[in-house]
Amino acid sequence: MKKLLFILLSVIAFASCQSDMQSGDALSDRRIKVFRYDRLQYEATVMNSISAIQKMNMDYPQATRILIEDVLMLGSVDAPDINERLCTYYSDSVLLRLMEEAEEKFSDMTPIEERLTEGFKRLKKEIPSLPVPQVYAQISALNQSVVVGDSLLGISLDKYMGEDYPLYKRYYYAYQRRSMTPERILPDCFTFYLVSLYPFGWETGHRTLFDVMMHQGKINWLVRKILGYSSDAEMLGYTKAETDWCKKNGKKLWDWMVRRGHLSSTDPMVIRAYTHPDPNIILKGEPIPPIVGVWLGMQLTDKYMKEHPDVSVEALLECEDFRELTLE
Repeated sequence: MKKLLFILLSVIAFASCQSDMQSGDALSDRRIKVFRYDRLQYEATVMNSISAIQKMNMDYPQATRILIEDVLMLGSVDAPDINERLCTYYSDSVLLRLMEEAEEKFSDMTPIEERLTEGFKRLKKEIPSLPVPQVYAQISALNQSVVVGDSLLGISLDKYMGEDYPLYKRYYYAYQRRSMTPERILPDCFTFYLVSLYPFGWETGHRTLFDVMMHQGKINWLVRKILGYSSDAEMLGYTKAETDWCKKNGKKLWDWMVRRGHLSSTDPMVIRAYTHPDPNIILKGEPIPPIVGVWLGMQLTDKYMKEHPDVSVEALLECEDFRELTLE
């Protein structure tokens, strides 16, 4: 019955639109539509549909290339046996169940489409020249959560099944599972997309923890703004206890980082300690919240924008020198 449902949903999707991924402007009809490439994957690999495989290669070549070469790393998309390799890969019973349960959980993408649409409209107001990508859903076999290509944004539904999803508990630590919830799809989409357009520059003299904090902070600050989160902590998915900790200890933490010379450090381990989701820093006997460096960067970005009301969002994203900023 589930297999029949997949086929029917795929046929309906293909018949109702030539493909939103082929239109030039994702907001041309004033609404972003998430193309269900994941259903096409199911039909092609599980149902062994030759027509579906041909459609993946002919109608959605970029999404297929990204999946095969960059996400799954199965080899060249042009390899003569690549279709067989792809079908074999997805024939695993665990993956089959994951695909079916992802379809069940995300049978209706309308709420996500509505918030994507609103978010990109707000982003276009701030950055009129920003290209709006075509958005699609895929099954990445628990690899990358969000993939970005040329005018494409792919959401791996299998990475957002919920913190308590049984399969995750077999492969991921608790701190990793925190971000594997449907609520993280939207902030992840906008964050990854903006990072692709405004990548961090690792030039000499621009590699300190402070530089990384400000780069990640300004992007997350903007995502919070366009998605309407009530606080930086909510945007980062903090618990109430972590939010309270930041409010109480933010300035103390900053002073501690200054005294220890962490802000000017280029040591990858120091940078990771403040920007990685695994909480591993102890301050006065208490563990600090994860990615607290990003939270500090968001706080500093907000301060910077209030002190420079004439600076546009686009100028903010292009700015790389925030050396005069300090948290008071």
